[in-house]
Amino acid sequence: MQAVHDFVDMVDGYLWGPWMLGALALTGAFLTVGLRFIPWRKLPEAFKLAVQPSKGEGDISPFQALMTALAATVGTGNIAGVATAIYFGGPGALFYMWVIALVGMATKYSEAVCAIAWREVDELGNHVGGPMYYIKNGVGAKFPKLALVLAPAFAIFTAFAGFGIGNGVQANSVALALHGNFAVPVEITGLVLMVVVGLVLIGGIRRIADVASMLVPSMIVLYMGTGLIILAMNYAAIPGAIALVFESAFNPVAAEGGFLGATVMLAIRWGFARGIFSNEAGLGSAAIAH
Repeated sequence: MQAVHDFVDMVDGYLWGPWMLGALALTGAFLTVGLRFIPWRKLPEAFKLAVQPSKGEGDISPFQALMTALAATVGTGNIAGVATAIYFGGPGALFYMWVIALVGMATKYSEAVCAIAWREVDELGNHVGGPMYYIKNGVGAKFPKLALVLAPAFAIFTAFAGFGIGNGVQANSVALALHGNFAVPVEITGLVLMVVVGLVLIGGIRRIADVASMLVPSMIVLYMGTGLIILAMNYAAIPGAIALVFESAFNPVAAEGGFLGATVMLAIRWGFARGIFSNEAGLGSAAIAH
């Protein structure tokens, strides 16, 4: 078991290391400038189009696609992810989560556009898309041998990653919360989640989108509402907290007040890593819903 743990730590250190995180951040910055900041400039129009009835091709509406993508990002990633980033990277990690979120908008926009441009229709008449398809049909148009390797590799690795960065983290957080607050056995929580999620998944993308479009809006309202209430209850501490975030982003943090102590590089690493984990920009998984 220790050997497995060491291997996972080694892979984790590489995948979430400075080179990979730096590449994702630079890619986001490049796309942001290259697209002339369209994800920022057109954000109001994007919200408007998301709630309008669909007039194009596809199995689900733009609103359902948005809710399906948000289902994986609102919740554990934005709560446990932020707490983890601050604990290991100090308050300054929050600043770098903001940075990666701003440039990550262009990355996620590009993923969705590519997914729609190169998606296919399967033998049952359903639209299927995502990175494996735009690698196959987009990259494959010029580099067929490279696409032949990368497309199935992405599909396989994403299937495995779904257990860790998605289902495993979400289920673990729910089980621990219910056990800690209501003494519900973690085995019972896991079994119930398995059955409920299974019933949704066997219905395909349409059922997933239907369930997400019903549940996610209430999740967002609850999440945002709770956050605003907490901020209102602690309004006097907001200026000091913001100042601490910016100060810690460029200065080392001492090990006190619940923090392990962090250098600026740790703040950048944990801020970028937890930010990407939270918004999925660059991971490619959200594009599958489109």
